[in-house]
Amino acid sequence: MSNSMFFTGLSGLNAAQAALVTTGHNTANVNTPGYSRQMAQIVSAGGTNVPSVGFFGNGAQVTNVTRSYDQFLTSQLNQAQATNNALTTYSTQINQINNLLANQTTGLAPMLQTLFKGVQAVANTPADPAARQQMISSAQALSNQFRTMDQVLTGLNANANAQISGSVDQINTYATQIASINKQIALLSNASGGQAPNDLLDQRDTLVNNLSQLVATKVVVQDGGQYNVFIGTGQTLVLGDKASTLKAVTSAADPSKTSVALVNAAGVPVELQDSVLSGGSLGGLMQFRNETLGDAQNALGRMAIVLSDTFNAQHKLGIDLNGAAGQDFFSQASPGVIPNSRNTGTLALTPSFSDTSQLTTSDYRIDVVNVAGSPQYSVTRLADNKVLGSYPSLPVTFDGVSVQAASGTPQVGDSFLVQPTRTGARDLTVQVIDPAKVAAASPIITNKTVGNQGTATISAGKVDSTYLAAPLTTPVSLKYDSTTTPPSLSGFPAAAAVKVTNPDGTVVNYAAGAAVTYTAGATYSFSGISTTISGTPVNGDTFTIAKNTGGVSDGSNALLLGSLQNQKTMAGGTASYTDAYGQLVSTIGNKASQLTIANTAQTSLAAQIKSAQQSVSGVNQDEETSNLLMYQQMYQANAKVIQTASTMFDAILGIAS
Repeated sequence: MSNSMFFTGLSGLNAAQAALVTTGHNTANVNTPGYSRQMAQIVSAGGTNVPSVGFFGNGAQVTNVTRSYDQFLTSQLNQAQATNNALTTYSTQINQINNLLANQTTGLAPMLQTLFKGVQAVANTPADPAARQQMISSAQALSNQFRTMDQVLTGLNANANAQISGSVDQINTYATQIASINKQIALLSNASGGQAPNDLLDQRDTLVNNLSQLVATKVVVQDGGQYNVFIGTGQTLVLGDKASTLKAVTSAADPSKTSVALVNAAGVPVELQDSVLSGGSLGGLMQFRNETLGDAQNALGRMAIVLSDTFNAQHKLGIDLNGAAGQDFFSQASPGVIPNSRNTGTLALTPSFSDTSQLTTSDYRIDVVNVAGSPQYSVTRLADNKVLGSYPSLPVTFDGVSVQAASGTPQVGDSFLVQPTRTGARDLTVQVIDPAKVAAASPIITNKTVGNQGTATISAGKVDSTYLAAPLTTPVSLKYDSTTTPPSLSGFPAAAAVKVTNPDGTVVNYAAGAAVTYTAGATYSFSGISTTISGTPVNGDTFTIAKNTGGVSDGSNALLLGSLQNQKTMAGGTASYTDAYGQLVSTIGNKASQLTIANTAQTSLAAQIKSAQQSVSGVNQDEETSNLLMYQQMYQANAKVIQTASTMFDAILGIAS
């Protein structure tokens, strides 16, 4: 019995020692990231049957050392942190754009107002060189701010590219480490008869958690306890002890972007679509770049292009202080087209603007497709992935852009990225730097003849672009004739058709040489010239339209330039420059606010899941201290059992001797 008592005490001593070692290990790792609390699993060693007496216990034994771990909570935490990091990254990036655009001092809205205030000053005092210089200076400040904003957005794109490359390197490092630990876990589990190497399991879970903060991950546990890790929409990153490799590559469709490629078995990088990499800081970067950054840069570019196009068109309809026709006031960007680097055909495309008022903030993709055995051209608007049409041949026109073939032969499967407005802000500069060359005056001058008896007046004339092809060389004298029925105006150039727009909006077109009915308040248009005659003339009253040979005191074209500020020249004739900028600021601001709110909520959710996970797996120092005392007492008690058994055994030996 003493011998049995000795071994029973020894088993308890060993069990207490195992529990003490495990508790000490927990205490040592109380602040170790990713560590899960471990417990020595102690069970009864069973009993021995003594005939006619019964079973006597054989003490205790340690069967296993397990970790406190909840796979469901761990998976939830990884998913929550992936979403949280994506929102945090997106929010951080978009707030930089929001702060740039919404600034009340350096934003474009106050600078646009300053420009048109300067234009109005020239209209009021066209002979004042200081007013003309101020107009030029305010235009230069505006164009500088356009370019500065574009540089900031281009810098954000470069920064996103660098972060994507860095994230790819980190993902590869984690994947390699997870595969290595998978291999170690399999080897150690086999060598220990299936016992789990808990500390290695914790290290692997920590790596997966770190990986999920970069990109959304899904873990599948295979036989033997190894992890298979998938990212994106199911791309394999780790399969047992084998790790795939990602590579940061230049996008085949857009060389300004860095994309992520998965290296296949042949060692060839296969580019992944940005949309498949969701979650984590990498997914947040991709989402920001595709949903916000490009659109913001395109929106600024569209504003710059429409501003330069409309301002230039009106400026060229005026004359400067020297009587010369106005030139382009601003430079204007050209739409861009980028062939996919994987194209096999030789086709080259040339884009141009067909109508800047129809421009959107989207990029477009032109695909060469096979239709009934022949190549055709499919146009997709990338902002909403809407197919705008399929065309049997070039040129094609869509959303204010026209694309035609420059050279080469198309090949089915080829694609081209069309960016109509991407460089608009970057390429905006002021071309007129001489104040005397500001075309503030109209190229024509109107007047009523001295001696007219009636009350009729003629407005300052306006011209359109058709006037530039055949400007006035001799004056036109319009004479009112009350003897006709109805009264008429004569004197229009014999070869010119006349369009009369009545005050009620009705339009009457007269063939060249036909008698033109006079209507008070009507606008008369011919040869690119428009003027309005109002009031009641007397028979024989005349009105002259002549070439303006000196624009010193004439600010009529500057008035027309100033009126552009509020004209609906953008978004299909629904928005002015300021409206379009306000829409951009509002869109970015609302999105930034939504992301901030969503990120705050997701941060709270991730913290709650982390707390729940730690309540299961975390080490509680107070609890471990209590366990140390308990197991110490257990150790001492079992030592006492052994001491008692030894005393009894010595007593038996003494009796025997």
